[in-house]
Amino acid sequence: MIHETLDLTTEPLLTPELFYGKHEKICDVCVVTFSHKVIEWALQHLDCEKVTEIGCCNGDRPIYLTEWKGKKIAFYMTLVSSPGAATCLEEANCLTGCREFVVFGACGTLKDEMTNGKMIVPTRAYRDEGLSYHYIAAAEYIELKSWEKVAAFLGEQKVPYVTGATWTTDAIYRETAGKAEKMRNEGCIAVEMELAGMQAVCDYHGFSLKAFLFASDCLGSEEWHNELLGSEQEWDTQVKCFLLALDLGIFHGK
Repeated sequence: MIHETLDLTTEPLLTPELFYGKHEKICDVCVVTFSHKVIEWALQHLDCEKVTEIGCCNGDRPIYLTEWKGKKIAFYMTLVSSPGAATCLEEANCLTGCREFVVFGACGTLKDEMTNGKMIVPTRAYRDEGLSYHYIAAAEYIELKSWEKVAAFLGEQKVPYVTGATWTTDAIYRETAGKAEKMRNEGCIAVEMELAGMQAVCDYHGFSLKAFLFASDCLGSEEWHNELLGSEQEWDTQVKCFLLALDLGIFHGK
């Protein structure tokens, strides 16, 4: 069984360093977005430069460096999905030396009345994906270890937020009504595709991951509702979240 094949006793056959070589550290914090609109906005409004790129047969993913309130911060647009985003994170560490990551993005809400108009701070993620089981021991959930720092930051910024578990799944077209109800009953308030894998990679390597989300669609009890997904309002929200993520990257509160 896949959940029983974790090997932490022998070395990986492949590492990012075998592809990219060793690189000097260029920043302490890296912000991760899923939105090309965020990258377009940043290139137009920030003093930034492309410093390296994550290679991929689908097309390379540039990593940019900017100075934000006196601190150098890298940012890039990651691949969607747990294996895609987690692998990009591991390669971004190799290319930049960064060990602190801030990720934000859209998600589906499972409890619209609870999340409406608020940022979502994930406290743990249900591991309904495959990558995390190659990095840490099998369990139903993984804790998002920096969630209290994210909540403290949003509170200081007076940004409304709610905390709760998320459901990380690989299968966007298999989010059934029955499974969504099961996740709701277990206390999950949102569904996304990356956090369990990204946190597992961070746990394995000793990296820090700070995450916050906003709801763009709703998995209701009987049907799916599109609230913001693909709209101009979503793009505006993505940019606002990017600015929050930059500030969160330099936040040294609780």
